[in-house]
Amino acid sequence: MTESTALRTVGILGTGSYAPPQVVTNDDLAQRIETSDEWIVSRTGIRARRIADADTATSDLALEASRRALADAGVTAAEIDLIVVATCTPDHPGSFPSTATVLQHRLEAYQASAFDVGAVCAGFSYALHIAAQMVRSGASRRALVVGAETLSRIVNWDDRNTAVLFGDGAGAAVIGQIDGDGGYLGGILGANGAGGPLLNVPAGGSRTPLTSECVRGGADKIYQNGKEVYKFAVQTMGEAAIQALNSVGLTPEDVDCFIPHQANIRIITKAAERMDLPFEKVFTNLEKYGNTSAASIPLALDEAVKQGRIQTGDLVVLVGFGAGLTWGANVVRWSKTS
Repeated sequence: MTESTALRTVGILGTGSYAPPQVVTNDDLAQRIETSDEWIVSRTGIRARRIADADTATSDLALEASRRALADAGVTAAEIDLIVVATCTPDHPGSFPSTATVLQHRLEAYQASAFDVGAVCAGFSYALHIAAQMVRSGASRRALVVGAETLSRIVNWDDRNTAVLFGDGAGAAVIGQIDGDGGYLGGILGANGAGGPLLNVPAGGSRTPLTSECVRGGADKIYQNGKEVYKFAVQTMGEAAIQALNSVGLTPEDVDCFIPHQANIRIITKAAERMDLPFEKVFTNLEKYGNTSAASIPLALDEAVKQGRIQTGDLVVLVGFGAGLTWGANVVRWSKTS
Protein backbone atom coordinates (compact mmCIF):
# COMPACT_ATOMS: atom_id res chain seq x y z
CA MET A 1 0.00 0.00 0.00
CA THR A 2 1.48 3.35 -1.00
CA GLU A 3 1.71 6.28 1.38
CA SER A 4 -1.04 8.13 -0.51
CA THR A 5 -3.46 5.22 -0.10
CA ALA A 6 -2.42 4.10 3.40
CA LEU A 7 -5.24 4.01 5.90
CA ARG A 8 -5.18 6.88 8.35
CA THR A 9 -5.22 6.60 12.11
CA VAL A 10 -8.52 8.16 13.18
CA GLY A 11 -9.68 9.41 16.55
CA ILE A 12 -12.28 11.48 18.33
CA LEU A 13 -11.01 15.06 18.42
CA GLY A 14 -13.78 16.52 20.59
CA THR A 15 -17.21 15.89 22.06
CA GLY A 16 -20.22 17.95 23.02
CA SER A 17 -23.77 17.44 24.27
CA TYR A 18 -26.93 19.35 24.98
CA ALA A 19 -30.26 18.59 26.66
CA PRO A 20 -33.23 20.95 26.81
CA PRO A 21 -33.70 22.69 30.18
CA GLN A 22 -37.18 21.40 31.02
CA VAL A 23 -36.98 18.49 33.48
CA VAL A 24 -39.90 16.09 33.84
CA THR A 25 -39.56 13.90 36.92
CA ASN A 26 -41.23 10.60 37.67
CA ASP A 27 -43.44 12.39 40.16
CA ASP A 28 -44.53 14.75 37.39
CA LEU A 29 -45.57 11.77 35.26
CA ALA A 30 -47.40 10.23 38.21
CA GLN A 31 -49.77 13.22 38.13
CA ARG A 32 -50.87 12.20 34.64
CA ILE A 33 -50.68 8.41 34.45
CA GLU A 34 -50.93 5.54 36.90
CA THR A 35 -47.33 5.17 37.98
CA SER A 36 -44.91 6.20 40.73
CA ASP A 37 -41.29 7.15 41.16
CA GLU A 38 -40.64 3.85 42.94
CA TRP A 39 -42.25 1.82 40.13
CA ILE A 40 -40.25 3.56 37.39
CA VAL A 41 -36.91 3.53 39.20
CA SER A 42 -37.18 -0.12 40.20
CA ARG A 43 -37.88 -1.23 36.62
CA THR A 44 -35.73 1.18 34.61
CA GLY A 45 -33.38 3.21 36.78
CA ILE A 46 -34.82 6.42 35.29
CA ARG A 47 -35.67 9.29 37.65
CA ALA A 48 -36.16 12.16 35.19
CA ARG A 49 -35.96 13.12 31.54
CA ARG A 50 -35.52 16.33 29.53
CA ILE A 51 -38.33 17.52 27.26
CA ALA A 52 -37.96 20.04 24.44
CA ASP A 53 -40.47 22.88 24.25
CA ALA A 54 -42.87 23.22 21.34
CA ASP A 55 -40.56 25.55 19.42
CA THR A 56 -37.51 23.27 19.60
CA ALA A 57 -36.72 20.78 16.83
CA THR A 58 -34.16 18.01 16.64
CA SER A 59 -31.79 20.20 14.63
CA ASP A 60 -31.86 22.83 17.41
CA LEU A 61 -30.53 20.30 19.89
CA ALA A 62 -28.04 18.98 17.32
CA LEU A 63 -26.79 22.49 16.61
CA GLU A 64 -25.91 23.25 20.22
CA ALA A 65 -24.24 19.86 20.78
CA SER A 66 -22.28 20.29 17.52
CA ARG A 67 -21.05 23.76 18.43
CA ARG A 68 -19.79 22.43 21.74
CA ALA A 69 -18.06 19.48 20.07
CA LEU A 70 -16.39 21.73 17.51
CA ALA A 71 -15.17 24.05 20.26
CA ASP A 72 -13.85 21.11 22.25
CA ALA A 73 -11.99 19.84 19.19
CA GLY A 74 -10.62 23.25 18.28
CA VAL A 75 -12.11 22.84 14.81
CA THR A 76 -14.25 25.29 12.87
CA ALA A 77 -17.35 24.36 10.92
CA ALA A 78 -15.49 25.32 7.74
CA GLU A 79 -13.03 22.48 8.42
CA ILE A 80 -15.77 19.82 8.49
CA ASP A 81 -16.34 18.01 5.19
CA LEU A 82 -18.81 15.34 6.36
CA ILE A 83 -21.83 15.52 8.66
CA VAL A 84 -23.69 12.38 9.73
CA VAL A 85 -26.75 12.76 11.93
CA ALA A 86 -28.34 9.74 13.60
CA THR A 87 -31.99 10.35 14.42
CA CYS A 88 -35.43 8.78 14.29
CA THR A 89 -37.14 12.13 14.92
CA PRO A 90 -36.02 14.28 11.97
CA ASP A 91 -37.10 17.86 11.53
CA HIS A 92 -39.19 17.00 8.47
CA PRO A 93 -41.46 14.09 7.55
CA GLY A 94 -39.91 11.58 5.22
CA SER A 95 -36.52 12.83 6.42
CA PHE A 96 -36.22 15.33 3.61
CA PRO A 97 -34.55 17.61 3.75
CA SER A 98 -32.41 15.53 6.07
CA THR A 99 -31.66 16.87 9.53
CA ALA A 100 -27.98 16.68 8.58
CA THR A 101 -28.46 19.18 5.76
CA VAL A 102 -30.45 21.47 8.05
CA LEU A 103 -27.56 21.29 10.52
CA GLN A 104 -25.00 21.87 7.77
CA HIS A 105 -26.74 25.10 6.77
CA ARG A 106 -27.09 26.37 10.33
CA LEU A 107 -23.44 25.63 11.08
CA GLU A 108 -22.45 27.22 7.76
CA ALA A 109 -20.40 24.10 7.01
CA TYR A 110 -21.18 24.48 3.31
CA GLN A 111 -18.26 22.36 2.08
CA ALA A 112 -19.56 19.30 3.98
CA SER A 113 -21.58 16.47 2.54
CA ALA A 114 -24.42 15.54 4.87
CA PHE A 115 -26.82 12.68 5.44
CA ASP A 116 -28.95 11.05 8.14
CA VAL A 117 -28.65 7.53 9.52
CA GLY A 118 -31.82 5.75 10.63
CA ALA A 119 -30.80 3.00 13.04
CA VAL A 120 -32.74 4.45 15.98
CA CYS A 121 -31.03 3.70 19.33
CA ALA A 122 -28.07 2.09 17.55
CA GLY A 123 -27.86 5.11 15.26
CA PHE A 124 -24.81 6.76 16.80
CA SER A 125 -22.85 3.49 16.73
CA TYR A 126 -23.71 3.15 13.04
CA ALA A 127 -22.90 6.79 12.27
CA LEU A 128 -19.59 6.74 14.15
CA HIS A 129 -18.45 3.56 12.40
CA ILE A 130 -19.38 4.93 8.96
CA ALA A 131 -17.70 8.30 9.54
CA ALA A 132 -14.55 6.71 10.99
CA GLN A 133 -14.17 4.49 7.94
CA MET A 134 -14.62 7.44 5.59
CA VAL A 135 -11.96 9.48 7.39
CA ARG A 136 -9.67 6.45 7.66
CA SER A 137 -9.89 5.81 3.92
CA GLY A 138 -9.23 9.44 3.01
CA ALA A 139 -12.71 10.01 1.59
CA SER A 140 -13.23 12.62 4.31
CA ARG A 141 -10.81 14.77 6.29
CA ARG A 142 -12.88 15.70 9.33
CA ALA A 143 -16.38 14.50 10.17
CA LEU A 144 -19.04 15.66 12.57
CA VAL A 145 -21.11 12.78 13.96
CA VAL A 146 -24.31 13.64 15.83
CA GLY A 147 -27.03 11.73 17.64
CA ALA A 148 -30.08 13.91 18.29
CA GLU A 149 -33.70 13.23 19.20
CA THR A 150 -36.96 14.87 20.21
CA LEU A 151 -38.70 11.64 21.17
CA SER A 152 -41.25 13.58 23.19
CA ARG A 153 -42.94 14.32 19.85
CA ILE A 154 -43.72 10.65 19.23
CA VAL A 155 -44.41 9.43 22.77
CA ASN A 156 -47.95 8.57 23.85
CA TRP A 157 -47.99 10.34 27.19
CA ASP A 158 -51.01 8.31 28.30
CA ASP A 159 -49.20 4.97 27.87
CA ARG A 160 -47.23 4.28 31.02
CA ASN A 161 -45.28 1.47 29.32
CA THR A 162 -43.51 3.94 27.05
CA ALA A 163 -44.15 7.42 28.49
CA VAL A 164 -41.80 6.76 31.41
CA LEU A 165 -38.88 5.74 29.20
CA PHE A 166 -38.01 8.46 26.72
CA GLY A 167 -36.50 11.93 26.69
CA ASP A 168 -34.90 14.50 24.38
CA GLY A 169 -31.26 15.43 23.87
CA ALA A 170 -28.24 15.48 21.58
CA GLY A 171 -24.59 14.54 21.54
CA ALA A 172 -21.84 15.05 18.99
CA ALA A 173 -18.27 14.04 18.22
CA VAL A 174 -15.68 15.38 15.78
CA ILE A 175 -13.70 12.68 13.96
CA GLY A 176 -10.34 13.28 12.33
CA GLN A 177 -6.86 11.98 11.69
CA ILE A 178 -4.55 11.64 14.68
CA ASP A 179 -0.86 10.96 15.13
CA GLY A 180 0.42 7.77 16.68
CA ASP A 181 -1.49 4.69 17.70
CA GLY A 182 -4.94 4.33 19.19
CA GLY A 183 -8.05 6.22 18.22
CA TYR A 184 -10.94 4.43 16.56
CA LEU A 185 -9.88 0.78 16.49
CA GLY A 186 -12.99 -0.76 14.95
CA GLY A 187 -16.50 -1.97 15.53
CA ILE A 188 -19.34 -4.21 14.45
CA LEU A 189 -22.83 -3.47 13.13
CA GLY A 190 -25.82 -5.80 12.97
CA ALA A 191 -29.51 -6.00 12.20
CA ASN A 192 -32.43 -8.44 12.33
CA GLY A 193 -35.36 -7.03 10.42
CA ALA A 194 -37.64 -9.84 11.58
CA GLY A 195 -37.84 -8.00 14.90
CA GLY A 196 -39.08 -4.76 13.37
CA PRO A 197 -42.66 -5.10 14.67
CA LEU A 198 -41.42 -5.26 18.27
CA LEU A 199 -40.56 -1.56 18.44
CA ASN A 200 -41.89 0.94 15.93
CA VAL A 201 -44.18 3.82 15.06
CA PRO A 202 -46.99 1.96 13.25
CA ALA A 203 -48.36 4.77 11.06
CA GLY A 204 -47.01 7.70 9.13
CA GLY A 205 -44.98 6.04 6.40
CA SER A 206 -45.73 4.54 2.99
CA ARG A 207 -46.89 1.23 4.51
CA THR A 208 -49.56 2.92 6.62
CA PRO A 209 -50.04 6.56 5.65
CA LEU A 210 -51.08 8.89 8.42
CA THR A 211 -54.81 9.50 8.76
CA SER A 212 -56.99 11.15 11.37
CA GLU A 213 -58.10 7.67 12.46
CA CYS A 214 -54.45 6.66 13.02
CA VAL A 215 -53.88 9.75 15.13
CA ARG A 216 -56.98 9.11 17.23
CA GLY A 217 -55.83 5.55 17.83
CA GLY A 218 -52.27 6.57 18.73
CA ALA A 219 -50.70 4.74 15.78
CA ASP A 220 -48.46 7.74 15.13
CA LYS A 221 -46.73 7.17 18.49
CA ILE A 222 -44.11 4.72 19.73
CA TYR A 223 -45.23 1.12 20.18
CA GLN A 224 -43.01 -1.29 22.09
CA ASN A 225 -43.31 -4.93 23.07
CA GLY A 226 -41.33 -4.34 26.21
CA LYS A 227 -40.84 -7.97 27.20
CA GLU A 228 -39.45 -9.03 23.83
CA VAL A 229 -37.28 -5.94 23.40
CA TYR A 230 -35.83 -6.54 26.86
CA LYS A 231 -34.96 -10.14 25.94
CA PHE A 232 -33.32 -8.97 22.71
CA ALA A 233 -31.31 -6.28 24.50
CA VAL A 234 -30.08 -8.59 27.25
CA GLN A 235 -28.94 -11.13 24.67
CA THR A 236 -27.37 -8.58 22.36
CA MET A 237 -25.63 -5.80 24.25
CA GLY A 238 -22.88 -7.69 26.04
CA GLU A 239 -22.34 -10.05 23.12
CA ALA A 240 -21.98 -7.17 20.65
CA ALA A 241 -19.33 -5.56 22.85
CA ILE A 242 -17.39 -8.81 23.07
CA GLN A 243 -17.56 -9.32 19.29
CA ALA A 244 -16.32 -5.79 18.65
CA LEU A 245 -13.43 -6.27 21.08
CA ASN A 246 -12.52 -9.60 19.55
CA SER A 247 -12.52 -8.05 16.08
CA VAL A 248 -9.59 -5.84 17.11
CA GLY A 249 -7.79 -8.48 19.18
CA LEU A 250 -8.97 -7.33 22.61
CA THR A 251 -11.13 -8.71 25.42
CA PRO A 252 -13.43 -7.26 28.11
CA GLU A 253 -10.50 -7.37 30.54
CA ASP A 254 -8.90 -4.58 28.50
CA VAL A 255 -11.88 -2.21 28.87
CA ASP A 256 -11.49 0.90 31.01
CA CYS A 257 -14.87 2.51 30.33
CA PHE A 258 -18.04 0.90 28.96
CA ILE A 259 -20.68 3.31 27.64
CA PRO A 260 -23.87 1.47 26.68
CA HIS A 261 -27.09 2.81 25.23
CA GLN A 262 -28.95 4.28 28.19
CA ALA A 263 -32.24 2.38 27.99
CA ASN A 264 -32.67 0.42 31.20
CA ILE A 265 -30.38 -0.12 34.18
CA ARG A 266 -31.26 -3.81 34.33
CA ILE A 267 -30.18 -4.31 30.71
CA ILE A 268 -26.94 -2.44 31.36
CA THR A 269 -26.26 -4.54 34.45
CA LYS A 270 -26.83 -7.76 32.49
CA ALA A 271 -24.44 -6.58 29.77
CA ALA A 272 -21.71 -5.87 32.34
CA GLU A 273 -22.25 -9.30 33.84
CA ARG A 274 -21.99 -10.94 30.40
CA MET A 275 -18.65 -9.18 29.92
CA ASP A 276 -17.56 -9.97 33.49
CA LEU A 277 -16.94 -6.24 33.80
CA PRO A 278 -16.85 -4.49 37.21
CA PHE A 279 -19.72 -2.01 37.33
CA GLU A 280 -17.38 0.82 38.30
CA LYS A 281 -16.15 0.68 34.69
CA VAL A 282 -19.68 1.28 33.39
CA PHE A 283 -20.86 4.85 32.79
CA THR A 284 -24.56 5.62 33.17
CA ASN A 285 -26.61 8.81 33.15
CA LEU A 286 -30.05 7.44 32.27
CA GLU A 287 -31.34 8.44 35.70
CA LYS A 288 -31.17 12.08 34.50
CA TYR A 289 -32.15 11.76 30.85
CA GLY A 290 -34.03 8.51 30.26
CA ASN A 291 -33.74 6.83 26.87
CA THR A 292 -32.74 9.46 24.30
CA SER A 293 -32.32 6.94 21.47
CA ALA A 294 -29.51 7.97 19.08
CA ALA A 295 -28.48 10.78 21.44
CA SER A 296 -27.97 8.40 24.33
CA ILE A 297 -24.40 7.24 23.68
CA PRO A 298 -22.81 10.55 22.60
CA LEU A 299 -24.51 12.39 25.47
CA ALA A 300 -23.10 9.84 27.92
CA LEU A 301 -19.69 9.87 26.22
CA ASP A 302 -19.40 13.63 26.54
CA GLU A 303 -20.40 13.57 30.21
CA ALA A 304 -17.96 10.75 30.94
CA VAL A 305 -15.14 12.77 29.37
CA LYS A 306 -16.10 15.98 31.15
CA GLN A 307 -16.30 14.14 34.48
CA GLY A 308 -12.81 12.70 34.06
CA ARG A 309 -14.06 9.12 33.74
CA ILE A 310 -12.08 8.75 30.50
CA GLN A 311 -8.37 9.51 30.31
CA THR A 312 -5.84 9.45 27.48
CA GLY A 313 -4.96 5.84 26.67
CA ASP A 314 -8.17 4.37 28.10
CA LEU A 315 -10.00 1.72 26.12
CA VAL A 316 -13.61 2.80 25.63
CA VAL A 317 -16.40 0.60 24.30
CA LEU A 318 -19.69 2.05 23.05
CA VAL A 319 -22.70 -0.22 22.42
CA GLY A 320 -26.13 0.61 21.03
CA PHE A 321 -29.20 -1.49 20.31
CA GLY A 322 -32.67 -0.57 19.18
CA ALA A 323 -35.55 -0.77 16.77
CA GLY A 324 -35.03 -2.46 13.48
CA LEU A 325 -33.87 -4.51 15.24
CA THR A 326 -30.36 -3.06 15.09
CA TRP A 327 -27.19 -3.10 17.13
CA GLY A 328 -23.66 -1.75 16.95
CA ALA A 329 -20.50 -1.52 19.01
CA ASN A 330 -17.42 0.70 18.71
CA VAL A 331 -13.96 0.29 20.24
CA VAL A 332 -11.91 3.44 20.86
CA ARG A 333 -8.49 3.92 22.41
CA TRP A 334 -8.93 7.41 23.82
CA SER A 335 -6.37 9.73 22.26
CA LYS A 336 -7.55 13.22 23.17
CA THR A 337 -5.18 14.83 25.65
CA SER A 338 -7.29 17.73 26.90
